[in-house]
Amino acid sequence: MKSFRANLTHAQSSKKALTLPGAYDAMSARLIQAEGFSAVYITGAGLANSMLGVPDIGLVTVTELRDHVARIAETVDVPLVVDGDTGFGNAVNTYRTVRLLERAGASAIQLEDQVFPKKCGHFAGKAVISADEMVQKIHAAVDARENEEMVIIARTDARSVSSLEEAFDRVELYREAGADVLFVEAPESIEELRVIGARFDVPLIANMVEGGKTPLCTVDELSEMGFSAVLFANAALRVSHRAISEMLKELHTTGSTNGRLDVMATWEERQSMVGKPFYDELELKYSIKEK
Repeated sequence: MKSFRANLTHAQSSKKALTLPGAYDAMSARLIQAEGFSAVYITGAGLANSMLGVPDIGLVTVTELRDHVARIAETVDVPLVVDGDTGFGNAVNTYRTVRLLERAGASAIQLEDQVFPKKCGHFAGKAVISADEMVQKIHAAVDARENEEMVIIARTDARSVSSLEEAFDRVELYREAGADVLFVEAPESIEELRVIGARFDVPLIANMVEGGKTPLCTVDELSEMGFSAVLFANAALRVSHRAISEMLKELHTTGSTNGRLDVMATWEERQSMVGKPFYDELELKYSIKEK
């Protein structure tokens, strides 16, 4: 397995951005890997929505996230890019967060400069900490990582709070502090995306949020603009939300799921995706043989 850093370097040199679908649980991570994607993005919003049934407003704890990462790392073999929110506090908290997530299986950790508790990058009412405080968090993250292959992603939410120019000033400082990848969240036009892509010669992330502030572009379009990775953080979660709702409506209305069988995974597909044949082989291997 290539490291995420190696994949990112190749994406930047080839001008073909990585596609990073978001996983909200171990099953969705398995599906992403099975489809052939080279990395999985562990979405903080998806974790809050699916595990707690709450919005992305900073209610998940660092230990809940660590355990979530560990479960997914046990399930798939591709690199995991983890949404580390604000680092769950100050620079010292960020140090501990990076240690916990790296040891749980993270290959890259994204940190943002919002005030804790944070909000989804496409919600109104966000606030950012000072650039100086975020620089110290980046220093702490760099110092905390135990493997130089670990990638630190620095995200700024300053575009929505103040201006694009302040966002540029901030990520320049974060890069100087040691961040490997820069992420300007929530640009509001194609032109802003183009300006961001042309501004920096380091790996850049774009975030495609369906219905959010940023216009939707294809991976190829964003590659041409200069981005090295593109997040589709909650596409899988939102599709599953709609599919589950439609199935339950069918069941409630008709008393049967027969009308949704065409969009339901088959019994065999389900068992294959969770690795049942592997466990069947283990059971057979370790069963007590009759004498």
